[in-house]
Amino acid sequence: MKRREFIKIAGVVAGTAAAGKSVWSQESPLAALAADRRPNIIIITTDQQSADALSCRMGSAFLKTPAMDSLARRGTFFTRAYAANPLCIPSRTSMLTGQPPHVTGIQTNDNQASLVGKFRTYGTIFRDAGYDTGYFGKWHLPFPVADKNAHGFETTGAIKNDGIDKDVPPLAAQFMMQKRDKPFLLVTSFVNPHNVCEWPRGEEMKNGPVGDPPPLDQCPPAVPNLSPMKDEPDIIPLIKRSFQANRLFPVGNFDEKKWREYRWVYFRLIEKVDAHIGKVLHALRESGQEENTVIIFTSDHGDCQGAHGWNQKTVLFDESSRVPFIIVDAGAAKGSTCNILMSTGIDLLPTMCDYAGIKAPANLIGISLKPAASGAAFKSRPYVVAEDHMVQGDAIDGYKPEPNGRMVRSERFKYYAYDLGKQREALVDMEQDPGELVNLALKKEYRKVLEQHRQYLSEWCRQTNDPFVVPG
Repeated sequence: MKRREFIKIAGVVAGTAAAGKSVWSQESPLAALAADRRPNIIIITTDQQSADALSCRMGSAFLKTPAMDSLARRGTFFTRAYAANPLCIPSRTSMLTGQPPHVTGIQTNDNQASLVGKFRTYGTIFRDAGYDTGYFGKWHLPFPVADKNAHGFETTGAIKNDGIDKDVPPLAAQFMMQKRDKPFLLVTSFVNPHNVCEWPRGEEMKNGPVGDPPPLDQCPPAVPNLSPMKDEPDIIPLIKRSFQANRLFPVGNFDEKKWREYRWVYFRLIEKVDAHIGKVLHALRESGQEENTVIIFTSDHGDCQGAHGWNQKTVLFDESSRVPFIIVDAGAAKGSTCNILMSTGIDLLPTMCDYAGIKAPANLIGISLKPAASGAAFKSRPYVVAEDHMVQGDAIDGYKPEPNGRMVRSERFKYYAYDLGKQREALVDMEQDPGELVNLALKKEYRKVLEQHRQYLSEWCRQTNDPFVVPG
């Protein structure tokens, strides 16, 4: 601390004490001065990026993400972060409110009913706590952009659902460069690599083309789990047929070659968005505020990339439901990984509040990840839960399946349950079978493990008023 700053603070302390006030009371001038030094917070989100789709996680032979890698080197990478629901609007709504999808009522992209007046967002929470709030990029949220009082973001820009990635960095830079006497909360919400959805359909990629895939020997390998799960719940092959009958999912005839080309396109789109993220990080450095800024990087959900024959998202396989999550805090651990079980939907908001010194709303059920990111001893919760409601398919033989699903991820296993079908459950040993290729739920030797995970899900349903009926 510079001597002039010290003398100023010392004078404030003396004057406050002489007035008979606590130097740390809310009405104290010193408290206001300390509050002004609260960290800025930047949330950087991509759309449809799987947890390990960064070069620092999978190597740089086929993918290079220098900006994202720089965040991982400077912060903590949470390796077991799951979306609350691996679909855009449900996941984004949960992150914004800290509530599970069954609580918000937003379980699909079709359900965009307004949540104005029903839930506070982290925009309103931070605005009311004295932060300057800005949001730039993809919206896809059940709050009208024009209603700033409802969502809490005083400054917005490039609010579209596609074709805007290049516009986000300059707007973010302008926001960071503003002179202000309070900290800021900035959200930069990018679209890519979501444009991979358009490639199988031969549609325009609105954030810019990536070209045609090269010869096959220059494409990345296919994912090792292209085949279906053995003994999978009977609703899964039916819903896959239903999805792939829809023009939005034309991958039913994809062979290994096509999936390798798909991944090549996917990686190029990740590199495009990485370049935009690099511009945001450069602007932060240029603003001189890097040391007093906490950065949180994540994605709303992943992409299956051919896992079990699926593209896009919605299903609860790891490629779709597990996402990158990095916290960069200048005063915390650097280049570390943390394998605690976490949910972006319920844990992001408590974490943000903890960093900002804001009391989190009492109705939140998530936990703050700040201690874990700071390298403190941290006991992981026994499980996290994700949800889905798969409605995007077409009718098959006159029947359109729309199952609800729940996933429980425990320390070693994943458990799935669905509300349709005769065989409604799956259990996977994630240590021995990370590709989720064998369903153990039908094996007698895993009966106790199955029952334990049923109990986990039953406990979750009781504690969160989830109406889902657990099998068994």
